[in-house]
Amino acid sequence: MNTRARKVMIIGTGNVGASAAYALLNQNIAEELILVDLNRDRVEGHVQDLADAAAYMPGMMHITSRDATDCADVDIAVITVSGGPLKPGQTRLDELQNTARIVKNIVPQMMENGFNGIFLIATNPCDIITWQVWKLSGLPRSQVIGTGVWLDTTRLRRALAQTLDIGAQSIDAFILGEHGDTQFPVWSHSSVYGSPIADVWKRRTGQPIDFDGLAESVRKHGFEIYARKGCTEYGIAGTIAEICRNIFTGSHRALAISCVLDGEYGVSDVAIGVPAVLTQSGVQQIIELQLEADEVAKFNHSVSVIKENISRLP
Repeated sequence: MNTRARKVMIIGTGNVGASAAYALLNQNIAEELILVDLNRDRVEGHVQDLADAAAYMPGMMHITSRDATDCADVDIAVITVSGGPLKPGQTRLDELQNTARIVKNIVPQMMENGFNGIFLIATNPCDIITWQVWKLSGLPRSQVIGTGVWLDTTRLRRALAQTLDIGAQSIDAFILGEHGDTQFPVWSHSSVYGSPIADVWKRRTGQPIDFDGLAESVRKHGFEIYARKGCTEYGIAGTIAEICRNIFTGSHRALAISCVLDGEYGVSDVAIGVPAVLTQSGVQQIIELQLEADEVAKFNHSVSVIKENISRLP
């Protein structure tokens, strides 16, 4: 990790990449933002536009553009490239082939040119591409992570907060598994300061909590945004900024992100969303939860879907 200026490279300046850059800028999370895109006009336009915004921020932030291969001094490389927009009825898994081909071209070139920072994957299908980047890079698994289910976890907490009239930061509830259709809330470990979510909900509303309905609502939330505006950008941009901040500050905070497992949860050689403690070196440890039987079955199903699609990588 570079101990001087904190440098974040964003590879891909579409909606997600540009919004992530703006979030990092607004929150003053790095000293230098480096934008990468094959579309030179677009990337230079973003550089100039962001530089205008930076003039209103405290401190000084350098915003530049480079080729992805000019990466030896980069602390965090955020991959936001996409294989193209989803068509009606498609899922995140349908983005695999095109996105994987782009990643297969970029990552080896970066490693040949001295990259030794942390890869943060924010492109879909997130878990499979995270595993692919880990394999292509040869980096320790601690240095290759995906945004995973942290955004889904935030959506779950927000949904609970709205009904319970409790700040989302006080709600300990989260999602595990694939950032996709097989994700699931871990209700057995969900509470408000130790009081089970179901009890808090019943006291507040007088009704039993609809666990399945809430899980389905969170799972579909991103697609509902996509259907209305053609993309999702601000939520994932905030997720990227949050993860970068926790890395740079060495917070030792546990976030539900996509990590490569090596025996945790009885699983190896797969990337999947689990609670992981972040430091300046990346993932310091993975938190293993004692899951109930139905949760174990859901987790294993999620693993099988991810592994099946890993086998389809080009």
